[in-house]
Amino acid sequence: MRLGAMFMDIFKSFFTPPVTEKYPFEKPKTAPRFRGRLHFDPAKCTGCNLCAKDCPADALEIVILDRAAKRFVARYNIDKCAYCGQCIQSCKFKCITMPNDDWELAALSKEKFTAFYGKDDDVANLMDKLAHPQPPPQPG
Repeated sequence: MRLGAMFMDIFKSFFTPPVTEKYPFEKPKTAPRFRGRLHFDPAKCTGCNLCAKDCPADALEIVILDRAAKRFVARYNIDKCAYCGQCIQSCKFKCITMPNDDWELAALSKEKFTAFYGKDDDVANLMDKLAHPQPPPQPG
């Protein structure tokens, strides 16, 4: 490269705006069909479990606490999800969505990569069961 051509490039770069995005300060627009983090509406769920059965990454599990009272909790493993949208296609009652505005999923610890969706008391009940499992009944 000639020295004169190099100085011309340097001189031009002083007067052109930068091409980089100011990401943390200005959020970029996402495509309308972009899939972000999964959201679950327990009020619409019937507990058919089709979404969990059809998930190719085994990232979704519907825990049925009481089918008659419509008490369901969805356990969503964010780190396993392939964001394919198969769970949305399988859900007949449209209780699962993947909005395009919730896509920032980075975290510093792995504990945050499991999300529980449901009513607050149902999630607390499930977390209590997971923390204190009941021993299996003894044959007698």
